[in-house]
Amino acid sequence: MRALVLVVLYTGLCFASSVSNQENIDFLMDNVLVLRVPYGVSTRVHVPLSCGESYENQPVVWKKDGEEIEPALQGNQVNVLVEEMNGGNYTCHLGPDGDYLNHTVILIQIDPDNRTVILEKHSPEHGHVHCSAVNYNGPITNTHSNQDHLETISCELDADGSGIQCQDVSCKYEEEQHRISLSLYIHSASLLEAYTKAFYLREIVRPEALPDLNTRNGKVFSWSRPDSWDKPCSFYALQFHVKVVHKGSHCDSDKHIMLNTTVETTFKVNVKAQKCVFCVRAQDKFTNGLFSKWSSCK
Repeated sequence: MRALVLVVLYTGLCFASSVSNQENIDFLMDNVLVLRVPYGVSTRVHVPLSCGESYENQPVVWKKDGEEIEPALQGNQVNVLVEEMNGGNYTCHLGPDGDYLNHTVILIQIDPDNRTVILEKHSPEHGHVHCSAVNYNGPITNTHSNQDHLETISCELDADGSGIQCQDVSCKYEEEQHRISLSLYIHSASLLEAYTKAFYLREIVRPEALPDLNTRNGKVFSWSRPDSWDKPCSFYALQFHVKVVHKGSHCDSDKHIMLNTTVETTFKVNVKAQKCVFCVRAQDKFTNGLFSKWSSCK
């Protein structure tokens, strides 16, 4: 499987500044340039690179992806020829076998379509990027923005590269005024793609499964609120959907013996069936948001 590298940038800083006079070459972040090329067109673009002002009078030699370039590319400021999607990591060194000094990664983005081929859609509903949080503290990958201010939230890439975790340190008791805007950049080899998503936190909060589900005499069932759910319970109220299905059926089954809603953490079942399964899940009472996964007890 091809390795994916994820980069989260602030909303509105998609391409903050340009390089030389070529409008199709821009900074993505420190040491990373993006070359935008038209779809389906053969391209040959000279990209200017600089090792750094400190090395102006040094015998600078350039390498690409760790390999020497033929013919040799020398000098603090150079132009490299990028053909088609052939970007890469250009490093500058103090002489042919000298110490590493600096580097510039050149990534290629299809313009203007930004065709997405690296990620598959998570689902028709969620698209390529799925966001979730177990409470109103996060963690979630996002930025907050409006016309008057930009509030940034620091993020970290998961160890396996499958997602990003962020912690929102703003006051969790405040009413949401603006959507969270997420800009996600992913590259595979030299190909760069941009993905965006906007949402309110209340739209993606899903309580964790309810713990400690048990029964007394098979009639009265009880459970606890998730430890991760925000407190106080009066402000962050949960409501619970309870369902009784026949033994051997899944909690998601449309064929149920009983279906009800309660705000209590106990429920008495009055059904004639002797062999059945009791199911319960949680939902934010005030937002009618996403349900937790079902917890069940036979």
